[in-house]
Amino acid sequence: MVAAALQEGAIVLDPFSVRMVLGLVTLALIVISCVSSQRRHSAYAGWWRVALCLFFVGNAAFLLNGTASQFWANPLGKALVVAGTFCLWAGARTLRDRRATPWLLVPAPLLSGLASALDDPGSGVWSGGLTYLSLTMLGISLAAVELWFARPGRSRITTFLSLIAALTALYYLSRGITFMAAGPNSAVFLDFFGYAPAALMHLMLLVSVSSTMNTLSNKQLIKRLRERAERDHLTGLLNRGAFLDLAARSLARPSGRGAALILADLDHFKAINDEHGHSAGDAALRAFAAACTASVRSTDLVGRYGGEEFILFLPGASQQRAEAIASEISDHLQSMRGPDGLPFPTVSYGVTSTGTDVQDLSFMINVADAALYSAKAQGRNRVVGAVPAGTEPAPEASRPPS
Repeated sequence: MVAAALQEGAIVLDPFSVRMVLGLVTLALIVISCVSSQRRHSAYAGWWRVALCLFFVGNAAFLLNGTASQFWANPLGKALVVAGTFCLWAGARTLRDRRATPWLLVPAPLLSGLASALDDPGSGVWSGGLTYLSLTMLGISLAAVELWFARPGRSRITTFLSLIAALTALYYLSRGITFMAAGPNSAVFLDFFGYAPAALMHLMLLVSVSSTMNTLSNKQLIKRLRERAERDHLTGLLNRGAFLDLAARSLARPSGRGAALILADLDHFKAINDEHGHSAGDAALRAFAAACTASVRSTDLVGRYGGEEFILFLPGASQQRAEAIASEISDHLQSMRGPDGLPFPTVSYGVTSTGTDVQDLSFMINVADAALYSAKAQGRNRVVGAVPAGTEPAPEASRPPS
């Protein structure tokens, strides 16, 4: 087969060469996506990798056009390409936290393959062509819509892919209209919607999909590494450095609402480790972290300050509200049971707050630490409140959690 023909001074690639180029580029994209993200497992990446593979195998089936195998290879190729477009849609759905049920993806490829098989595929490469073009456009259009409404954190890269998908869908719409109006052998169809122009559109879409997949995977990896650097490995709470940084930023933000801070220390923690082992101590730390997370708002900050000491920053919370939260955390903790049914330890709290005037975070921690020391001195298992000088006074609190 001649790879290229000279027509009126221009080099025109034949269908076989065009599909070979498309197949090789698709194969390269598959290898790159697998190598660059082999340790990252995301639903969208899985679906889009399957889509690339389906496009590759479908394109390989089209290479058999013009041979004795065309009668089965042509319907198969159309079905696989349509399946690939619907896998793009499935991956885009998962970016919006929607389920991508595999059986929903089956009807379109089956319909495309059946339409081609019933239209004498052995004698014409465009058997079932209108159905194939329509379903391909549908799958890419659905993907474009899902990508457009993807979560805000992914908006830039997914919006770009959405526009590329929309452009490809528009191309397939024009291709289908020209197919009906002028036929697949017309000059206008061959010049603008034949193998070479369509291959360029496919390449643009597939390269965009691969680039988006790798970009999102890299973002996820960076996010995981950042979380690993900012989180305590045992409790999953913020570590001391990350907590202090975020709390200082929140306190410096002009909200006019003030904030509250809680220091908490598990009572007789060393005795737990000595009597029941470090696994029991770890279970107590994790349980207290879970009790904190269950008691605070999503905007509050909770961190492990060191050892068995924890720290909470509550933007906009009053002194009374912070003390109530401390009691609620203890209630949650005492309702839980550790290994072998052992009760978890009690907790002592030092609570402070600031009025609308911004206070220094270090100063607030020192005040809360003094209140925590007082709680320990008074017998532990209690909440002690202390308000920095110059702020609105609050009723003194020195009581065991309810």
